[in-house]
Amino acid sequence: MSVSMQQKSLVISGMHCASCANIISRKLKKLDGVATCEVNFGTEKAAITFDAKKVSVAQMNDEIGQLGYSLEDSVPHTGHDMKGGMSSDKKIQAQKIAELAKLKRHVLIVLPFIVVSIFVMTWEVGAEQLGIFPMMSQAVADFFHHVLPLFAIYALFVVGAPFLQGVLRFAKHRVANMDTLVGIGTLVAFLYSFVLSAFELLLAPYLDTAHSYYDVTIVVIGFITLGKYLEARSKLKTGEAIEKLLNLQAKSAVVLRNGEQVEVPIEAVVVGDIVIVKPGQKIPTDGEITFGTSAIDESMITGESLPVDKKVGDKVIGATLNKQGSLQVRTSTVGSESVLAQIITMVENAQGSKAPIEKLADQISAVFVPIVLALAFIVLFAWIGIGSQFMPFSQALPLGIVSFVGILVIACPCAMGLATPTAVIVGVGKAAQNGILIKNAESLEKLQSVNFMVLDKTGTITRGEPEITDIFSSGEHSQDEVLRILASLEQHSEHPLALAVVEQARAKNVALSDVTAFSAIEGKGLQGSIKEKKYFAGNLKLVAELGLVADEEVVYAFAEQGKTPVIVMDSKQVLGYVAIADTIKSEAPAVITKLHEQGIKVALLTGDNKKTAQYIANQAGIDRVIAEVLPADKARQVALLQSEGLTVAMVGDGINDAPALATADVGIAMGTGTDVAIESAGITLLGGDLTKLTRATKVAKLTMKTVKQNLFWAFFYNIVGIPIAAGVLYPSFGILLNPAIAGAAMAFSSVSVVLNALRLKRMKI
Repeated sequence: MSVSMQQKSLVISGMHCASCANIISRKLKKLDGVATCEVNFGTEKAAITFDAKKVSVAQMNDEIGQLGYSLEDSVPHTGHDMKGGMSSDKKIQAQKIAELAKLKRHVLIVLPFIVVSIFVMTWEVGAEQLGIFPMMSQAVADFFHHVLPLFAIYALFVVGAPFLQGVLRFAKHRVANMDTLVGIGTLVAFLYSFVLSAFELLLAPYLDTAHSYYDVTIVVIGFITLGKYLEARSKLKTGEAIEKLLNLQAKSAVVLRNGEQVEVPIEAVVVGDIVIVKPGQKIPTDGEITFGTSAIDESMITGESLPVDKKVGDKVIGATLNKQGSLQVRTSTVGSESVLAQIITMVENAQGSKAPIEKLADQISAVFVPIVLALAFIVLFAWIGIGSQFMPFSQALPLGIVSFVGILVIACPCAMGLATPTAVIVGVGKAAQNGILIKNAESLEKLQSVNFMVLDKTGTITRGEPEITDIFSSGEHSQDEVLRILASLEQHSEHPLALAVVEQARAKNVALSDVTAFSAIEGKGLQGSIKEKKYFAGNLKLVAELGLVADEEVVYAFAEQGKTPVIVMDSKQVLGYVAIADTIKSEAPAVITKLHEQGIKVALLTGDNKKTAQYIANQAGIDRVIAEVLPADKARQVALLQSEGLTVAMVGDGINDAPALATADVGIAMGTGTDVAIESAGITLLGGDLTKLTRATKVAKLTMKTVKQNLFWAFFYNIVGIPIAAGVLYPSFGILLNPAIAGAAMAFSSVSVVLNALRLKRMKI
């Protein structure tokens, strides 16, 4: 990317449906200098890549401003301002709340109009067609004859002003969206009724002047406005995950300045500051503990419910909760570089991305509005031209008007546009609250179709840290005595396994002895004296060199299980055997079982020898072992599985396994919470908890199930509704869709799509 090329996420105002998103996208892509433009109706944002030397945000704004839309250049993340550029930024949130309040006022005013209109419609149908009500008295009929036009004028020209603006933009720029459809439909119904009222005496011989459509204008605009209000209110809830993450940040911090504790705003903390964190307080920034020990509640970041013990030298994450001791933390990152800021950015980017399944809805909605508009006029002229051959013109014209308005209203593609993004927003947010970071909607969609999962061994299936698994003693020495001798020797060793031995001894409160004359025996082990008695620890070569006899069956049994055997001895005899290994995570077998229940086969991928790998695979219940693989060949192994027709997810540490993660259909990184592998994988599991793997697959399946439900009902609704509105059932059954009913159905279809997506928030994963 050249220096002048920029990528920005811009907030869009004025969008009302999926066709709006397509209009904006097409307009901006035509501008010289705009490389890519992806507009998301659900998040009301545009992700744009452009050449700043050729085009500016202001020019883009000018281009779409004439169509009734506006772009707001988000403030990038700077310093501690993690809220800059977020859709839940206070300014943008205030705009949405103000718009919601305006819609609410309109709804409260127009609802009584709707009630009166429905009352009149019901009475007329019940009296004239069904005969279940008496006819209205002339005085009552005259009252409503004068009141309904006044209601309709307010509904159309005040509440329905955005729809009329859509008509004007269509006339001027030939660009049509949902507002255009509703505006043309209700305006035609109103003008037809107004002409009947104004020229009643002149038109009486030719048309049925007793029946006007003011009620249609009122009810359609009223119900659609009510639907937009409910939709806007529901959509505010879809972004709660981001809002909760933003609110996690501490507002202030106690910092050591010139030897004194000073409370400062979080914005004043800089890298290198020592912050004081007392029990019960949030850790204000990412950093490293320089003093104190405590248990840290990291659940708000990782989703883990159990506190994590921390000591001097351990890293901590800003916004996590200090449960016990007082700490001093040296700040390492602030603002946009912090773990919390990275998580927020990743979640928001994922919520704004588009799943491949959404392309179908985009392609349809791009041509949907113009086609519906053309269809509505064709049907109107068909009723007038063809219908009048079979019925009086005075009957055909009103039926044509009803069909025309009904088609325009019922076909509004709001539900279609909301179907995918609302589900993705809620699904990604639900995952984030459980410590599962999803990079984009494409990864979410692919994960739900994965049928084969490849797991890296170290750090994924196993803990990634060696520990003592077995201690066998021989002779009169106890297991603790064998451990004490070995740990006393190992405390002077630099071997990677030494730390595991020493930590095990300390965990079991085994007191270590002073060692003198310590030395390492290259390739064989080590030796040292305790209370002037010489002890050794090593392998069979060292045993043979000392002229001692070891139980080789025990040693080989350990080796068969992938464990490193250490033989402890003195100058005269073998005292015991200690096995050290990288053990599997306790949750691994249960996770593999759940993956199998979801129809996913599992393979273990490792550079270890086949026997060690097979032993671990057997413990966990893994289906296939791919062992003795060099790091460079892991990606090739993933590609081979894909060549078998499998949809493969690769699970690794996100750094060493980067090529394999990139090759797989879905890459899943086991993040530690302080080192989020955002770039190397499509999905990151914070905290390295393997149980999040099955939760991630469940979120993906539930989210895509919701998307498909939403898309089905959105398409089904239009496929069924449009022909009925056009009048295909009228010749045989006398059924014609009342535009008022169409307006109510269209409005609540959009609301139902959002509410269906919000169900994901309550589902257990």
